[in-house]
Amino acid sequence: MSYLLSLLDKSPVADGEGATEALARTVALARRAEHWGFHRFWVAEHHDTPRLASPSPEVLIAYLLAHTTRIRVGSGGVMLQHYSPYKVAENFNLLAALAPGRVDLGVGKAPGGLPLSTRALQAAIDPQRRPSFAEQLAQLDAFLDDTIADADPLAGVVATPRPAVKAERFLLGASVESAQLAAAEGWAFVHAGHLNGDPSLLERVFAAYRAVGDGRAPLLAVAVIAADTEARAERLAAGLRMFKVHVDTGQSVTVGSVAQAEEFVRQAGAREYRIEEKTPSVIHGTAEHVRAELERLHRQHGVREFVIDTPIADGEERLASVELLARAHFTAAAA
Repeated sequence: MSYLLSLLDKSPVADGEGATEALARTVALARRAEHWGFHRFWVAEHHDTPRLASPSPEVLIAYLLAHTTRIRVGSGGVMLQHYSPYKVAENFNLLAALAPGRVDLGVGKAPGGLPLSTRALQAAIDPQRRPSFAEQLAQLDAFLDDTIADADPLAGVVATPRPAVKAERFLLGASVESAQLAAAEGWAFVHAGHLNGDPSLLERVFAAYRAVGDGRAPLLAVAVIAADTEARAERLAAGLRMFKVHVDTGQSVTVGSVAQAEEFVRQAGAREYRIEEKTPSVIHGTAEHVRAELERLHRQHGVREFVIDTPIADGEERLASVELLARAHFTAAAA
């Protein structure tokens, strides 16, 4: 098999359970992913979201590294707009020093929550002095490489510890502009196809990244539901919904329910808004059908690595889906 599989886990909290159970399942899934042969295991960042138990990927990454031995572990991703690039560099240098050669730093541009959680996270930031995302990314890169310019007011500050093997860097996004930024900064790019699977956008993103970068293809994040029958996979996928909210401030966000969309509008204080339901981009079916679709995307776009998100809240169903895909993929790879 000429492409790699990795996993993204959001630590969903199923009905009738709490965060402890959800996080224990994330740990168990990471250990199984390592056993099955997945290349990376990433955890996400979501704020003020009772149904997702991971607002702090750095903390969870450290725990996962301690409970695995080989698989790469990382963030998918840290929501950089909320944080000091220096602190992010320190966190991931420390993780990389704890587990050399196993740490990934993925960063994203999204807020990872609704407007009030963003306001709480950024309460100490002066809006007039807030750098752009591109400036934050460049500064993070400089701290990770210890290349802060002599003329910079922060020259001489080092993000310690200095690990023997640095964290591998990824920018997560779903736009041509994000792909171009990643390529210009020398970061690997992960296209969020699980959030926007538009085929024409995928073509433009891959072309833009290759044109500016070194010719490598981006990684592709995809939502996948595998089941023992097509009918069962269809039932699991049928309950998924996605809504894009556009408000008069120019903000837009994608959420999973009308209630979340309306709460975003309320917290944003928008007078005018538009909520549109989008068709979730989910590859679903038997494991062989899913594998064939991944193979098609690999051949069409030159994808060398897929990051799999399984959008099922029920823990047993999600684990079964990942295991079916693992058996189909790694059996074919061995053959």
